[in-house]
Amino acid sequence: MKAAVFKAPGQPLVIEERPEPEPETGEVLIRVRRTGICGSDLHMTSGHGQQLALDSVIGHEFCGEVVALGPGVQRLQLGDRVAPLPYIGCGECLACRVGRPIGCPHLKPVVAGFCEYSRVGERDCVLLPPEVTDAAGALIEPLATGLQGVRKARLEVGARVLVTGAGAIGLAAAFWAGRLGAGKVAVMASSTRRQPIAAAMGASGFIAQGDEPDVSAAIQDVLGGAPDVVFEAVGLPGAIAQAIDYVKPQGTLVSLGFCDGADSIFPVLASWKEVELKFSLCYYRQDFQYTADVLAAGDDRPLAMITDTISLEQLPEKFESLRGSTADCKVLVAP
Repeated sequence: MKAAVFKAPGQPLVIEERPEPEPETGEVLIRVRRTGICGSDLHMTSGHGQQLALDSVIGHEFCGEVVALGPGVQRLQLGDRVAPLPYIGCGECLACRVGRPIGCPHLKPVVAGFCEYSRVGERDCVLLPPEVTDAAGALIEPLATGLQGVRKARLEVGARVLVTGAGAIGLAAAFWAGRLGAGKVAVMASSTRRQPIAAAMGASGFIAQGDEPDVSAAIQDVLGGAPDVVFEAVGLPGAIAQAIDYVKPQGTLVSLGFCDGADSIFPVLASWKEVELKFSLCYYRQDFQYTADVLAAGDDRPLAMITDTISLEQLPEKFESLRGSTADCKVLVAP
């Protein structure tokens, strides 16, 4: 099969022929239909963050069609379309039993989505109804990441919400905040480039941080007061400290940005305001299922994030182009 292979930090991915993986016990082989390019893919291949093994295949936002069944598979059938969680747990530990296999101490790597075929765990696959397109199926992973963050915030109905950062995770948080009861949702980014996407996904206001002399005043003007909840989805040093400054006293701050550099805050400010600070990494299997159900029910607003669909052969060049300033939001690969 063809696969886009990581060769070295800072180097373009390389299209190579790889052996087609074989499903093991409790696993299925899927023909990858769509895979999204995530900002973390760009970050890891640049030599920062999580260390990638050389000659590995990445891409964790994907969906596909089941084409082979491993021993012991009972629920899935050939031809089923699925969105898999991008890792395989043991199925026996507490983390696996509650639907969060990323916490499994025996976590197994998978051949991921920047390739033609991938081996995934049956237990960790969500079946896609016919109403969910392949493009929507590839959005389930980032949407589920945003969903889990919003759930951690325990939004009250009518809450004022600020999302800092207009990448896919920030936009997903804005989408879910609106669906789950927020009164007003504002997205803030460095420019207005993604304002139309934020509006399409349900944001009631947008703030271009670089254009505002008094950012806090602009936020309160858009929301009608200081935000009850801030979702930080920037992932750069200083972003959490800024969010603490923006949120109302006794408000909630959920960090989704996954900053991997050293950072600092003024704890006295957070303490004085009695800010509740939470961090969210990713999702439970139930978040995948809920996201698929929402998409199947006809809420296709998240599709506004998709700005391009490319072939696997086009991936190396497109991948590198996304490292700089770009109008693209979510680029999908159709292997």
